Amino acid sequence: MSLGELARTEISARVGRIPRRVTFADSSLFETDDNDAVDLWLSKHGKKGVVHELERFHPRLVAFVFAVVVLAGLIYRYAVPALVEVAVLVTPPAVTEWMASGTLLSLDQAVFSESRLPEARQTEILKAFNQVAVLSSRGVAGYNLNFRQGGPIGPNAFALPDGTLVITDELIDLADGDMDMIIGVLAHEIGHVEEEHSLRQLYRAAGMAGLIMLIAGDVGAAGEDILTNGAALMSLSHSRDAENEADRISVELMAKAGRDPRAIGRFFARLEEKLGLDGDSSFLSTHPGTSERREAIDDHAKTVEAGGI
Repeated sequence: MSLGELARTEISARVGRIPRRVTFADSSLFETDDNDAVDLWLSKHGKKGVVHELERFHPRLVAFVFAVVVLAGLIYRYAVPALVEVAVLVTPPAVTEWMASGTLLSLDQAVFSESRLPEARQTEILKAFNQVAVLSSRGVAGYNLNFRQGGPIGPNAFALPDGTLVITDELIDLADGDMDMIIGVLAHEIGHVEEEHSLRQLYRAAGMAGLIMLIAGDVGAAGEDILTNGAALMSLSHSRDAENEADRISVELMAKAGRDPRAIGRFFARLEEKLGLDGDSSFLSTHPGTSERREAIDDHAKTVEAGGI
């Protein structure tokens, strides 16, 4: 076979044990299942089976996979938090309002129903809340308190990035008329808004979803739904440090307002007493209440009462 004919000869790539097809310059076709012989001939004539080479295992693949895992870990540990802080700093109020309205609309459609709390009771709680909110850096105008029936999420309260607060009828019922408990919980949510915990968590969840898609590639429609819904759920929960920070703000605001600074700790105790540590309460999953946390609340309350803050 001349060099010209050899150059025009096409040989199919080796894929498993599938027979090889050799197409000659005159369009004649030859098939063989002796892949090793074909590979030997190709190696002698300077041709390689690219697909087969890619299929073969190489030790360097282990190093590559390890490098990807390390890189992903570094991005999660350092890059994502840094980008989150930058995003929080440059986010205009209009964006947080859009985020909050969209989240609340989704929850109203999928989870919540209209509150059955009497209007007089709502007004009473709102008045007490305003007496605490006025002492915060955002003031009363920076917050919008909403009442909802929690349905599947039960007794709960949470804050959205723009200062929208939601408290469920079930949580109010659980407080059993103890206004300090209710306001202590809402003061805790004020703490999340003041320190922009919700916005940070939203961006962190979005960053994690982006990192997963970057590594996994096209995860498909179902995967996108899982990542999107997961990000929405994560936005309602906070890190332990964020929870402790919100606890301290609750203690300080309640003390300034002349209310029981330990109210948030008493509420956690009530919640665990009624529902148990493993009870059916999304509040415990998004606001974990441990004995150590209650002790920290009590210690901070003592400091505040002693004039340490």
